[in-house]
This record gives sequence, C-alpha cells and structure tokens, in this order.
Amino acid sequence: MTLRYEEFRDLHHRPGAPLFLPNAWDHASAAALAAAGFRAIGTTSLGVAAAAGLPDGTGAARAQTLRLAHGLARTDTLVTIDIEGGFSDDPKRVALLVGELADAGVVGVNIEDGRPDGTLRDTAHQSEILHAACETASGRLFVNARTDTYWLPDAGAAEETAERLTVYQQAGAEGAFVPGLRDVHAIAELTAALDAPLNVLHAPEGPSLRALAEAGVQRISTGSLLFRAALGAALTTATSAARGAPAPTHVPSYAETQALADAAAPPVSDHVGVTDVVYLDPAAGEDQAVQLARKQH
Repeated sequence: MTLRYEEFRDLHHRPGAPLFLPNAWDHASAAALAAAGFRAIGTTSLGVAAAAGLPDGTGAARAQTLRLAHGLARTDTLVTIDIEGGFSDDPKRVALLVGELADAGVVGVNIEDGRPDGTLRDTAHQSEILHAACETASGRLFVNARTDTYWLPDAGAAEETAERLTVYQQAGAEGAFVPGLRDVHAIAELTAALDAPLNVLHAPEGPSLRALAEAGVQRISTGSLLFRAALGAALTTATSAARGAPAPTHVPSYAETQALADAAAPPVSDHVGVTDVVYLDPAAGEDQAVQLARKQH
C-alpha cells in the first residue's frame, strides 16, 4: 500500500502538470473513469449522498461512503475519499476512520472545515482533527485539508484562506483544497504562500486548465460536476426518448455497462506497471483536458 500512496503523493508534485482528478459516486462511475484511463479517482460527497437520498455535508452518508471506499480500494485505481468533515467532531474518531481507510487501501482523503450550519469550524479545533488524522495517515494516506472560505455563504472572509491553510499545513496536511476559488491572481498568491500543493475545483465557466496550471495549481478535481452532468444527461435522454427523438449522446450498451461491474473490484496488482496519469501541460492546447498523458514507471 505504501507504493500506491507514494505514487499518489508524487502526482501532486509535477511542476506545471497538475493532477486532473475526476470524482465518482458509485462503483460503475469509478470503473468507467478507470477504464477511460484515469489512474487516480476521487469521490464526491454530494453524489454519494444524493444517490442514497441523503443530504450532503451533514455526516448522514457515512455508511454509504465507507462501503464505497472499501469497494473501490480493492481495485488497482488510486482512490481518495471525500469524508466531509471527518464524520465526527472528535479528533480521535476521525483518526480511527482515517486509519481504517488506510488499512483498506485508500490513498487519500479530503477533510473539510465547513459545517452544516454554514459556518467554519474553529481553526484550532480543525487543526486538532487534522493533526490526529495526519499522525495516523503518515506514510500511508494523503490528507487533503479543505477550507470552505470561498464556498459557504456565511463563512468567514476570503482573507482567512491563507491563514487557515497555513495552520492546517502545520498540523500535517499534505495538500490544501479551496473549492470555489476561481480568481487566477488570488490562486497564484496562495500557491506562492503555501508549501503544500493546492487543489481547486474545475468549473466550466472558470479559469482554463492551462491558466490554473500556470498559477501553480497542482491538483484539479471535478467535485460533483460529473454526478450532476450524469443527472442532466439522464433527463435529456428521457425527454428525447419521450418525444421520439434519438439519444443526444453515446449511451453505453448493456454489455458495456455490465462489464463495469466485472471491473469494479479486481484484485490489486502485486506490481507497479504502466500507469495512465492524466496531467496538464500549460504549453499544450486546451484539448489536453480530455486527453491521456501516458507515463511509464
């Protein structure tokens, strides 16, 4: 498992070539992304919760998240899990959860400081949680510390971001995550102020992937975008079919979809071979967002 963690960690330290991390919400979506060549995959807490009929960000989907994490960790894909705020306010309980995920083969987690009431956890308390989690994770699992200073409508001022992330980094977090941050100038200032690699969310209407790479971003994730896009595609396909119109996009066949179930939980390989790493080269065109850059280790 250490080799897998190290591989995942190293994907965050490629100058000018941030890791593009798509987020899955179930086994089929993860298997489809892996089959498309994405070496590393995250999960989306909104997708996992909404698919189960539960609210996001409240800890309600803990069981569903852990069940999915254990299943995906049995695959050869590098998997990082969104565990909201750790599913507990108790640092010891969060640390136990992180240890369980590391033992299962998960290579990373996101831990956020946003609370269900629209506020942020006290910085000192969040630091205690991260410190406990990082001590347990050390050398086995990548802890990405998320701050919601740009995300929650009633959260603190955006100026808190660098201060909070510095504290979280001192607590041991290996990565910093700021969803909602889109201003390229602010991103560049933040990456210059931090030692930890910065993760931001891809937004179709936001900065280009090339601009984010040039600003120093080291990880770009899709969050709930793919889940929401899948819902949109389902509705479009249903309404098109009801009108007698052809499906607007390619729809996987029954056999192709069934094959995803077969690929969802293969045994982890005993060796490290060729990995398909998706990364961005700022010198390349924007089309690279959907291309695979193949790296052989």
